[in-house]
Amino acid sequence: MIRAARRRPRRRGQGGGFPDILEAETPAAMICPFCNANDDKVIDSRPTEGGAVIRRRRACLRCDRRFSTYERVEQASRLMVVKKDGSRVPFNTDSIVRGVSNACGKRPIPEDIKRQLAEQVEEELHTEFEREVASEVIGERVMSRLRHIDRVAYIRFATEHLQLSTLEEIQRELDDLASRPMESPEQTNLFAGPKRSHKKP
Repeated sequence: MIRAARRRPRRRGQGGGFPDILEAETPAAMICPFCNANDDKVIDSRPTEGGAVIRRRRACLRCDRRFSTYERVEQASRLMVVKKDGSRVPFNTDSIVRGVSNACGKRPIPEDIKRQLAEQVEEELHTEFEREVASEVIGERVMSRLRHIDRVAYIRFATEHLQLSTLEEIQRELDDLASRPMESPEQTNLFAGPKRSHKKP
């Protein structure tokens, strides 16, 4: 996740005759994902996800391209992912983004959509699971959302996650996908998923 750090506010007027006030906090510049310049300006800031995330729209002053950054509160506890071999690793949202990006390849899917998918899965898992979550569960949550975004990317992700190794297995997945209607954002929340709490009371 790209997080924009905030500069510390500075006091003006000490010894200069100005009122003792705090300057407004200015979001720090971020590295442009297109030209790697560290020189941009924020052109829009707004809360999302019920105020849990601040989305900032930025314009690079070198290449004039625009990109988005997101600020969110770090989760206090680290969720552990139980892999198929039984090993445990800390949950990392960037791992989901990489998996989704690999599945999407050169498909015309905006980076914001990929990042939002990963962050929605992260939020859901931290809500439902207290300490550990199986990697299979994470893959299923990603698949359920990717199915409604791009079917080609979904098949690519499913092939890797479900370890489909034969043409017959891939064809069965294609048939199952074809039997389900492609829901539009107007029909359903694109990132909505089942929410069942697995936390201990």
